[in-house]
Amino acid sequence: MKFDSQQKLQEIIAEYEALVSKKNVLSSEYNGIYQRYKNPVLTAQHVPIHWKFDLDLQRNPLLIQRIGVNAVFNAGAMKFNGKYILCARVEGWDRKSYFAIAESPNGIDNFRFWDEPIRIPQLSNPDTNVYDMRLTKHDDGFIYGIFCTERKDSNAPKGDTSSAIANAGIVRTKDLKQWERLPDLISNTGQQRNVVLHPHFVDGKYMVYTRPQDGFIDVGSGGGIGLGYITDITNPVVEQEHIIHNKQYHTIYELKNGLGPAPIKTNKGWLHLAHGVRNTAAGLRYVLYMFMTELDKPDQIIAVPGGYFIAPEGDERVGDVSNVVFANGWIADDDGTVYIYYASSDTRMHVAVSTIERLVDYCLNTPADKYYSHESVNTIIELINANKGVRV
Repeated sequence: MKFDSQQKLQEIIAEYEALVSKKNVLSSEYNGIYQRYKNPVLTAQHVPIHWKFDLDLQRNPLLIQRIGVNAVFNAGAMKFNGKYILCARVEGWDRKSYFAIAESPNGIDNFRFWDEPIRIPQLSNPDTNVYDMRLTKHDDGFIYGIFCTERKDSNAPKGDTSSAIANAGIVRTKDLKQWERLPDLISNTGQQRNVVLHPHFVDGKYMVYTRPQDGFIDVGSGGGIGLGYITDITNPVVEQEHIIHNKQYHTIYELKNGLGPAPIKTNKGWLHLAHGVRNTAAGLRYVLYMFMTELDKPDQIIAVPGGYFIAPEGDERVGDVSNVVFANGWIADDDGTVYIYYASSDTRMHVAVSTIERLVDYCLNTPADKYYSHESVNTIIELINANKGVRV
């Protein structure tokens, strides 16, 4: 049978339009904290057709895909010109990641990528790979993107082709299209893979949340969510870096933890979304958790609800790196609605929706982890006793 490339192209376009215009629906699962939406908001199939296919059927009569996309995940987020913006990590078949902007009119579906991916200006030592950009609109008038830049470890033994060095790359923009590259972060506390810029000046300085670790994968003697200050963002030397929330034995953040997106300001304090990692017989398990810090002292933690906030469920547990959820973007609307964008298993993007009121209540009134099984039982019994005599 003769291959009809024009017909196949029309089928591909129709499938693409059906996917990106599909209405999302809320899950029936209820915990009072947030609600998941059922459908992923971004996948590899959301990437535009003209990024993957040569659409000139004279050059490509067999309509063969020339460039492949493996996954779309770990997206920064912000509201921009009335649209909900995700700055997604797009990973190709070649294992290289790059950033691309997708926008939605409502934050829950109809996400469409802009016409081209982002061009990141290069330094004298080019990035081998880039990923996991956090977007922060800062007091100074710029939108900052802080991302992980990965390069081969020049000190690795001969024949070692996997050892890498990670650092925080910094770009800034005003329109999300033209990006200025600043020097990479300068920190004296090891490799930095999770760095987040606080949205406001603190005592006239830029404040950043960090996660220092000894190696590219292994935390070693490092780890924990750190905090430091930068006097001049064009010479980003981190000063007074210290840990504000450490790893803890036999918790969801036993192995390592790091901040997700920039915190959300409320009248009760700053809301923080973070990831926690522990080891299991099946490999590393990533979940999300929350904490709050004081309004006037963002380095002072006032509440840490026990346990995880979001963990992978069902199909979310399956992907390139299974049993993982990760978030580096959320959006707080003026009406108090919060859109929480999280990736599952390094493969796709999801959204869950809550409100500032619910998240503050969750943080301030959920029992903390007391680090022992018998204390967990005591906490449960306290709730049981408090519920005695309550009619349902």
